[in-house]
Amino acid sequence: MQMLARLALGTALAGTMCSAAYAGSLPSGTAADAAAQTPDQTATAPEEDTTPIVVTGTRSPKAIDKIAGAITIISPAEVQRSLTITEDATAVLARTVPGYSESNQTLNTLGETMRGRTALYMFDGIPQSTPLRDGSRNATFTDMATIERIEVIGGASASEGIGAAGGIINYISKRATEPGTHFGVTGRFGTQFDDDSATWKIGGTLSHKSGGIDVFAAGSYLTRGITYDAHGRRIGISASSSVADSKQWDGFLKIGTNFGDGDSQRVEGVASYFKLKANGNYHYVAGSRTLGIPDTAEPGPPTDPITGQLLFAPDFNKFQQYALNYSNTSLFGGSLVATAYYAKQEMCFPGDNGIDKQDPRISPGVIFDQSEILSKKYGLRTSYTRPDFLLQGFELRFGIDAVHDQTQQYLALTNRVWVPPLNYTSFGPYVQLAYDLGPVTLSGGWRHEDGKVKVDDYTTTFYRNSVLVKGGNLKYKNDLLNAGIIGRFGGGFSAFATYGEGFTLPNAGIPLRNVNTPGKTVEGLFDLQAVVFKNKEVGFNWRGRMGSVGVSYYQSKSDLGSSLTVDPITKDYVLNRRPIKIYGFDVTAEFRPTSTVRLNALFSHVVGKTSAANGVTDPLDVTLGVLNIAPDKANGQISWQFTPEGSISFGATSLFSRNINKGKSTEEHTKGYTLFDATAGYRVNDVGTFSLGVENLFNKFYFLSSSQIDIYQNYFAGRGRTVSLTFHRDF
Repeated sequence: MQMLARLALGTALAGTMCSAAYAGSLPSGTAADAAAQTPDQTATAPEEDTTPIVVTGTRSPKAIDKIAGAITIISPAEVQRSLTITEDATAVLARTVPGYSESNQTLNTLGETMRGRTALYMFDGIPQSTPLRDGSRNATFTDMATIERIEVIGGASASEGIGAAGGIINYISKRATEPGTHFGVTGRFGTQFDDDSATWKIGGTLSHKSGGIDVFAAGSYLTRGITYDAHGRRIGISASSSVADSKQWDGFLKIGTNFGDGDSQRVEGVASYFKLKANGNYHYVAGSRTLGIPDTAEPGPPTDPITGQLLFAPDFNKFQQYALNYSNTSLFGGSLVATAYYAKQEMCFPGDNGIDKQDPRISPGVIFDQSEILSKKYGLRTSYTRPDFLLQGFELRFGIDAVHDQTQQYLALTNRVWVPPLNYTSFGPYVQLAYDLGPVTLSGGWRHEDGKVKVDDYTTTFYRNSVLVKGGNLKYKNDLLNAGIIGRFGGGFSAFATYGEGFTLPNAGIPLRNVNTPGKTVEGLFDLQAVVFKNKEVGFNWRGRMGSVGVSYYQSKSDLGSSLTVDPITKDYVLNRRPIKIYGFDVTAEFRPTSTVRLNALFSHVVGKTSAANGVTDPLDVTLGVLNIAPDKANGQISWQFTPEGSISFGATSLFSRNINKGKSTEEHTKGYTLFDATAGYRVNDVGTFSLGVENLFNKFYFLSSSQIDIYQNYFAGRGRTVSLTFHRDF
C-alpha cells in the first residue's frame, strides 16, 4: 500500500519490533539499548509503555496503529546488537523479521526470501535490487554501521514500483540530530581462534549541526579472514562470492539544511560509496555429499596447474549512490517530497570452468571465465500529501515515480555477452486515500505501472548454440489496487484486513541467456511476461504495559509466477513460469516482566504451491523448496539491563526440518538446526562502550538449508563459534 511506503520510525523508539501493525513496541532506555548508547547517554526505563508509535517518512507521517498491514521496524539498538555478533548485512533480518528466511552467510542471497518471494532491498528509499537480472547480490551495499534502522513491509506491494514481490526492506541511514560537532570512533576484532580467521575493522563518524545546516559523514575499512565450521574445517569459497577472505571500504556523506517559515523546507544531498572485494588468498576444494564432507577452501589463489598464472580476478560488489531530496511541509496545506537519484551497481562473480563457459572457437582448452552484472539507475520519486482534504480526517496522497534502469551481464575475461543490456523505463502515477472514522481507519489506492524493456539483437554463447535472438520491446502496463481497514478496540487491541496487488518483472536474464534454438525473438519469449500477484492478509494485535502480541495470516497468489529450479547438467538455475500460491502466518510476542528485562519471540510458517507443468489449469500439487521458500523458523531473545551502563542478551534461532514432494522428481529433505548467540555491553564513563558478541555460542556443526540441496559448489557447513569484541567512543 502506498501509505506504507518509505517508512521511518523516530529514533527514540529503540528496541522496537512491530509486526502486523504494531506488535512489540519498546521505548528507549531498555535492556537492548545499553550496547548502542554513547558515553553521555543515561539508560532509564519508564514504568509504563505509553509511548505512541508514529511512523514518519518522506512520503507521509502516519501513526502505526492507523496502518492496515504487517510491518517490522528494526530499531537502532537491534541493528547494533546484530553488528556486535556479525557484520553480515542480512543476519539482522533473519533474526528479527518473521517471514524472512535464513541468512546464507555469504554475499549471495539466493533462497533468502520474504514470505516465499523476493524482497525489494532499498537504501533510503532507492532500489538496490535488479529484478531484470537478479544476481542475488543486492543486499550488501553499505557498511551496516551507517544504518540507523531498517523498516520492513510484509507482502506484495506496488508502492515502490517493480520488485517488491515478498515485501520492501528499506535501510535508513543515520543523520546529524544533536547540536554541535561530534566525532565517533569504532574498532572491532573478531576471531574463530585460527590465525587466518581474524576480522578487523576501523570506522569513524562526523556529525555536525548548527546554523540550520546538518552534516553526517562516515567511513570504514573492514578486512575479513577465512571462516571455519564447528569441526575446525575451512568453509569453501562460494561460487556466488563470499564475505570471508575479503576487504571492504565504505564512505558516506549526508548534508542538509532547513529553511523557510518555521524551517518547513529542507534540501538534502546524499552520497554513498561501497566496495567489497575478495582477497583471493584461497581457492575452492570440493567435498563429498556422499561421505558428508563439506566443501572447503585451501590456501592459494586459483591458478593454472601448468603455467601457474592466475585464472581470474577477485570478485567484488561495488555500489555507488547519489541523491538530492527536497521537502516542503507547508505547501498549500500539505507536504511535498521529491527525490532525484542516480545509482550504479557492479557485481563481479567468482570465476569457474563450467560447461556453459566453454567455446572451442576461443580456446580448444579449458576456459575459466567470470561474469559481471552492471546496473545503472536514475529516477525521480515524488509525493504530495494533503490531510483533512475536503473533510476532517480524510487524507489524499498522490505522486509520480519515474525510473530508467539499464542492466546487463557479460563474461568479463573473454568479453562475451551473457545477458544483453536490458533498458527498462517506467512511469508510475499513484493516488492513495485514507479516512479516519473514530476507532476505524479505511484506506485504498491505485497505482498505474507503465513500463517498457528494450532489448537489442544479441547472440547467445557457444554452449547455447550461438543463436541470434532478435531484439524488441516488452511493454508492461498494469493497474494495481489496494484496500485496507484497521479497527482499534481499546485496551491495546486492534485488528486489520488488507488487500494489495504487486508487480514485478521476472529474472529476465536467465531465459535470455538460455535461448538455444534459432528463430527466437525477445517479444516471443513466454518467460518474460510480467509477474502480478495478489496479497490478502488479516491480523490482530495487542499492546500493553508489559508487552505485546501480533498475529497475521496471509495468502499470495500469482497466475503466472516465477520460481527457480536447478539444471541437472550445468547446476545453473532455470526460471519456471507457473502459477504459484503462497500462504502462511507470522507470530510475534514481547514480554517485559520488569523495567530491565525483555523477552522477544517470533515464529513464521510459509508454504508455497506450484504446478508440475506450465499452464493455469494444472493442479498446484508441487511444494516449493528451499530455493524459493525456507523451512519454518522460530527466534527467541532475552535481554537484561543489569545496570544503567550495562546489559547482556541471549538469543536462539531455529530452522525446522522439512520433507516435501515425496516420490516426485522435486523431492526435498532438509534437516533443521538451532543456534544460540550472546552479547554483552558495558559503558565506561569517559572511556567508551565495550561490546562482546558470540555467534554460534555452543559451536554447533550444521549445514545451512540452502546447502542441503545440490547446486553448483554449495555444500557448505555453517560458521562455527565466532567471538567479536567492539569498542566505540564518542567525542
